[in-house]
Amino acid sequence: MKHLDRVQNPHGDDKVIDACSIFGMMDVSGKRFSGEDITRAIANMHDRGNGLGGGFAVYGVYPDMADAYAFHIMYMSRQGQSETEDFLKDRFDVIRDEDVLTRATPRIVNPPLVRRYFLKVGQHRPAEQSDDDYVVDRVMHINTCIQDTFVFSSGKDMAVFKGVGYPEEISEYFCLEQYEGYLWTAHGRFPTNTPGWWGGAHPFSILDWTVVHNGEISSYGTNRRYLEQFGYHCTMQTDTEVVAYAVDLLVRKHRLPVEVATTVMAAPLWSDIERSPDGEQKLLLTLRQVYGSLLLNGPFTIIIAHNGEMIGLTDRIRLRPLTVGTKGDVLYLSSEEAAIRLICPGLESAWIPMGGEPVIGMVGMPAPTCETLATVMRK
Repeated sequence: MKHLDRVQNPHGDDKVIDACSIFGMMDVSGKRFSGEDITRAIANMHDRGNGLGGGFAVYGVYPDMADAYAFHIMYMSRQGQSETEDFLKDRFDVIRDEDVLTRATPRIVNPPLVRRYFLKVGQHRPAEQSDDDYVVDRVMHINTCIQDTFVFSSGKDMAVFKGVGYPEEISEYFCLEQYEGYLWTAHGRFPTNTPGWWGGAHPFSILDWTVVHNGEISSYGTNRRYLEQFGYHCTMQTDTEVVAYAVDLLVRKHRLPVEVATTVMAAPLWSDIERSPDGEQKLLLTLRQVYGSLLLNGPFTIIIAHNGEMIGLTDRIRLRPLTVGTKGDVLYLSSEEAAIRLICPGLESAWIPMGGEPVIGMVGMPAPTCETLATVMRK
């Protein structure tokens, strides 16, 4: 396992218990917009963080390279960079590589080097593997076997930008006002049980899946051991990483619908299962038997995103807040309603979903409303 003794943690803390802030906004028409509004929204929840982590994910950001995997990689040493770049050249077709644009920001000190690589699998993968499986294996190899190197974003036409600092400082550092996408998520972190360091900031990502999280996954050990059976390795030193890998396993590899995957992670109470109709009860019992080790215990609100879709989900008894808002084609998910209204004063609707009830926005579909969600849940 890699050593984290050289990563930035200016506060010297290894455990701070408090709140986190999360925010997501998506234009379901596919219209792209800059990172300015989401930066203002997440900055409005500044007091929910302490500067030990901030980050953003954006989709539709690389339209000119949409068919290439975009790796964002942080390096703690030049040796790690050299070894990693040799590895990438041997195992991918490197279409383009470059430093990620940054600007001097007063509170961002001693940051790692962050570089971007646009890669294609080409003829490198074995015939029995899919391109996505090949990429996941290579990411896991880099993150576990090459010192001082961490791949923290690896999807197509999307990107993660994160680090140690308040989210508005991370946005300034990575010049996010210059990027555009149709879906953005953001996070301001109070590390709960893990050190604040660049790789441990949210979002967590594999392929085009990203997750931001407020809360604590007390089932982390069980979840991690289950995922390791399928080749996933948790290297970012925080509990939330298991959620990104769980969604990739359930939806991409096991081909479960997103609604079913959320039922695995935020499973209904046994008393609710017992009151369910026979057909639904059988499904819920089967999911608990097969995927019991992916049930997320502890308080949580998460925003999951991937190309074309954004999902908000709380734990089944809603121990962490989530507010949903809509205006026209734009869907908002936030820890606090005030952050939504700051950037959208004319909000058309706002509500708090039930615990364990997923809120799903999809490109090409109308933004969900409280009424349409109630109809779906009744079905």
